[in-house]
Amino acid sequence: MDMTSSQLPELSGKVALVTGGSRGIGHGVAEAFVARGDRVCITGRGEDALKEAVEALGSDRVMYVAGKAHDEAHQAAAVERTMEAFGRVDYLVNNAGTNPVFGPMAELDLSVARKVYETNVISALGFAQQTWKAWQSENGGAIVNIASVAGLAPSPFIGAYGMSKAAMINLTVQLAHEFAPKVRVNAIAPAVVKTKFATALYEGREAEAAAAYPLARLGVPEDIGGAAAFLTSQQSDWITGQTLVVDGGIFLNAGVS
Repeated sequence: MDMTSSQLPELSGKVALVTGGSRGIGHGVAEAFVARGDRVCITGRGEDALKEAVEALGSDRVMYVAGKAHDEAHQAAAVERTMEAFGRVDYLVNNAGTNPVFGPMAELDLSVARKVYETNVISALGFAQQTWKAWQSENGGAIVNIASVAGLAPSPFIGAYGMSKAAMINLTVQLAHEFAPKVRVNAIAPAVVKTKFATALYEGREAEAAAAYPLARLGVPEDIGGAAAFLTSQQSDWITGQTLVVDGGIFLNAGVS
């Protein structure tokens, strides 16, 4: 986006916290929020990448807090610093995730499975608890969990990731039920999106990978940013506990030989 302050829309008065926001899907979500006038705090592990993202998104509207998503102290600090800087935190997008292993479930190192679950699921719960206590329980808002189509069907060789995303989808309905009517909680389940995180799934064979999709292309971060913007807007005020599949139509191929 890289817009100057004079090109930015008027402030909406709303504030979002986007985890894993320095690149890829998280960056796309932050970009969509800034484009409609929100102020945003992004988190991530790499301070240099976060600084670059803030510069690109607009430092007068965007801040960052560096840290590991599964670190409870970081979760608390991110929410606290967002409140200090912007005075509120209306929207939480749980995008931070990891997928460090590729192989069959029968050979999965259980310590790796625990790490995946801790980063992808427990961290999302931790951030939700923090935003609920700091702002949303009294003032309302919305939470969007970035899940995956891997959580909705078998995901060969990335089973630990799929298992964690299935848990994240269930976390979504648990929080939606508990946080209603103050806070709406939904999930987005993307198929393959062109990010550094997903490079191994399409690098060197993008045309072949895209050909499997009825819409004839892989996703891009902007696709997920648009969905997240919708799920945190007034247009979705009567939607909660849902998982929006954003997959270029790939699930239409299920059962089709």
